[in-house]
Amino acid sequence: MGNSSLWDDLNSTCSNAGNSCYLDNSMRFNLTFQEQAADFYIVLPVIYSVICAVGLTGNTAVIYVILKAPKMKTVTNMFILNLAIADDLFTLVLPINIAEHLLHYWPFGEVLCKVILSIDHYNIFSSIYFLTVMSIDRYLVVLATVRSKRMPHRTYRAARIVSLCVWILVTIIVLPFIIFANVYIDDLEIKSCGLNFPKPERFWFKASRIYTLILGFAIPVSTICILYIMMLYKLRNMHLNSNAKALDKAKKKVTIMVFIVLAVCLFCWTPFHLSTIVALTTDLPQTSMVIGISYFITSLSYANSCLNPFLYAFLDDSFRKSFRKMLECRTS
Repeated sequence: MGNSSLWDDLNSTCSNAGNSCYLDNSMRFNLTFQEQAADFYIVLPVIYSVICAVGLTGNTAVIYVILKAPKMKTVTNMFILNLAIADDLFTLVLPINIAEHLLHYWPFGEVLCKVILSIDHYNIFSSIYFLTVMSIDRYLVVLATVRSKRMPHRTYRAARIVSLCVWILVTIIVLPFIIFANVYIDDLEIKSCGLNFPKPERFWFKASRIYTLILGFAIPVSTICILYIMMLYKLRNMHLNSNAKALDKAKKKVTIMVFIVLAVCLFCWTPFHLSTIVALTTDLPQTSMVIGISYFITSLSYANSCLNPFLYAFLDDSFRKSFRKMLECRTS
């Protein structure tokens, strides 16, 4: 799952009924206890435990506030709710990653293997796709404001339908990984959970990486960049060339919040996807430094799941007020 090296993934195979198994994006290591540095063995569970505790607490609070506070039922918050659900699901399975890392084998069976790898990949795709939808929504809001038009179809119910469509799309994208996820016994007689590709195994593994890179990064990020460039262009023209009203303070704040959440997501996930390009195009030695960098990149991508609640609390006044009000109600 989450504790391995991408470069190790590209260079290692395991025997299983004539096929080769590649450890998943989860970027897991196929190293024995003696081969793992003691620092990695100790530090990674600590990092993952912190991410799990902070992420689970923060995202659960976000879900609770949005569902319970009437003022929080907005279109943007519907997408934030789904982001929090995706992050919560991911942090829930981190203890299993920690257990596997400490035990050095997979003791949880094939069904849970498929579930964990599915959630791993849901984490990769769902965040960026919901941020893409939020960026589209922000662009449409800005466009409507520039043209002084109302948006009668931009409703909470419509946002729920769009969110459902995003989950369906992500499920379709993740389906190949669910199919190939399997428990296997490697050459070291260690039971592991990974992706069991047909022959030629290396081709299929590289194809899966390119598939993830294109659908999980290149297309959505390109779309987001185009939308924000167009948004800035519209705002600039509105300021210079028209008498249209400026965006009101609330809309500006929401747009800024979405942009910052997006920026943090890209900061956390871009190294992961860039490392895929490096791993596919170069043959890096598995030195301690390379392994350490790989672990750091993985941990950084995981950390994104616990950062968003802090961004909402810091950037969204309505979220802070609703959360504070609900705490006061519970303590009174």
